[in-house]
Amino acid sequence: MKEGIIVKLIGGLYTVKADDGKKYELKARGKFRHLGESPKVGDHVVFDDFYILNVKKRNNNLVRPPICNVDQAILINSAKQPDFSLQLLDRFLLQIELAGIRPVIVVTKIDLLTNEERARLEEMLSYYQKFYDILFISNKTGENVEQMKSILAHKISVFAGQSGAGKSSILNALDSSFQLNTGEISKALGRGRHTTRHVELYEICEGYVADTPGFSKLDLFNVTEEDIRDHFVDFATLSQQCRFRGCYHDHEPGCAVKRELEKGNIPQSRYRNYLQTLQELRQQKPRYPR
Repeated sequence: MKEGIIVKLIGGLYTVKADDGKKYELKARGKFRHLGESPKVGDHVVFDDFYILNVKKRNNNLVRPPICNVDQAILINSAKQPDFSLQLLDRFLLQIELAGIRPVIVVTKIDLLTNEERARLEEMLSYYQKFYDILFISNKTGENVEQMKSILAHKISVFAGQSGAGKSSILNALDSSFQLNTGEISKALGRGRHTTRHVELYEICEGYVADTPGFSKLDLFNVTEEDIRDHFVDFATLSQQCRFRGCYHDHEPGCAVKRELEKGNIPQSRYRNYLQTLQELRQQKPRYPR
């Protein structure tokens, strides 16, 4: 028996990278079909020369993208061209928190900012540094590229973030073998053919990276008001000090979040984005699965 990780799935054929580095193309035993749970890319498995025999316990299990055991989501935001957006950042952070994955905030194209613009951006993000790792990176100057390598090393990562934020450039800077032109990350990582029939992890910096079509936007279907309240992590921490249990931090008296907001300890933009998302869900017409 051997052990390894599933790195690719095409039409029922699994590519497994064994612990010794060799790769095997295998099928899954019929028992998985009867159990109603097929092996996924990212699974740590036990196998023989022909079949995947057993799947080890998963740390997490995503539907979109269909992958499991993800260690972190690299949330890529552009400092300029396109301009940085706190609203977009908060939306992506919520989605990644809902998925139960650790977010890492990466701000690209930092070389395009003046010293004053960079100081303002760093000040704007100083609040987020209390809760998340943040890395400012420039592929042009090489700033923090080596640190980015250490973040990806020995982990399964998914890339998420705004279009045009420089994902291709990051991959080129980290590993020249990608040799991508701007805008080609989707082609290189399989977008457009990234379905349940074709999922793949790509080796980079002694770790793996996967494309993330499921993180393209926040879908509020099957998301509750409680989900939003509990996955703004800074508000969830403060909620223990609210007068009422289950406080939604909007109309309730004795709210610790609003108290910290009035003191200037929470950015107005962060609170506004929270209320906007909550209101969007409340106004959404009920949708029932068929």
